[in-house]
Amino acid sequence: MPMKSFSILALALASAAGSAAAAPDDLGDTAPSSTYFTQAPSKPIPEGSNWYTSAELGAISTSGNTSGTSVTGKVDARHEMSNWSNEYIFSGYFKEDEIDNGDGTRSRTRSAQRYSVSAKAAYKLLQDGNRAFLLGSHVSDKFGAYTRYSSLSVGYGTQMLRREDRTVDVEIGPGVFHGVTSESRVESGLTVRGAAQLRWRVSPSAAFSQTVSVERGTSNMHSVAETSLSTKINGTMQMKAAFSARNDTNVPDEKKNTDTQTSLTLVYSF
Repeated sequence: MPMKSFSILALALASAAGSAAAAPDDLGDTAPSSTYFTQAPSKPIPEGSNWYTSAELGAISTSGNTSGTSVTGKVDARHEMSNWSNEYIFSGYFKEDEIDNGDGTRSRTRSAQRYSVSAKAAYKLLQDGNRAFLLGSHVSDKFGAYTRYSSLSVGYGTQMLRREDRTVDVEIGPGVFHGVTSESRVESGLTVRGAAQLRWRVSPSAAFSQTVSVERGTSNMHSVAETSLSTKINGTMQMKAAFSARNDTNVPDEKKNTDTQTSLTLVYSF
């Protein structure tokens, strides 16, 4: 992991240690699960249904010898009902750099632009922690190896480990995908998707999460992994440090297989 990632994680750990003694032990109540995993909230679901929503935003602006702006954001909404748990996620990231044209003038150019949206419906089975789900997702990445990537999958998920301070969820199932490469080559076919998520309440005010998902298709293996640490600021605000990586095994010659992103964002839960 780059040195910048270590610095951000160290800052988040320091914040967690400073606020652990005073913060109530309710981090899980205000932070919905992310990355397509269904988890029962620690508070009982009110009669009817209930929503758990979080919105996060991070931005960096630089000036001087190096000028540019980058913004990342995400909205995660989960609708809990007695038999269903539905989740909707939208995220975006863009980066603009100011470059010297060589004639004394400067101009701004977009160097990153990615948007993703997903929707998941999970039916809770009789045994606690088990579910059947339908998941659809779409990613638009102007500068990625795949400029567009869509997938639809069904499957079965279960909670392999459930303790007071940590949980492990896994999912597996078949699906289909459709993608367009940066060379405008269209690819589609069947996939097998597997995913796992570890959530660990490090302290009353800090939570660690590790998520990985892999889609194995006929021509490509697409994987996404995210490591994050969230620390509570107050009842509704958190600070989140995260490192994510997206990998495709089959990419055009001029593209790299892996894209990474390190972020520090503020998260508002409601």
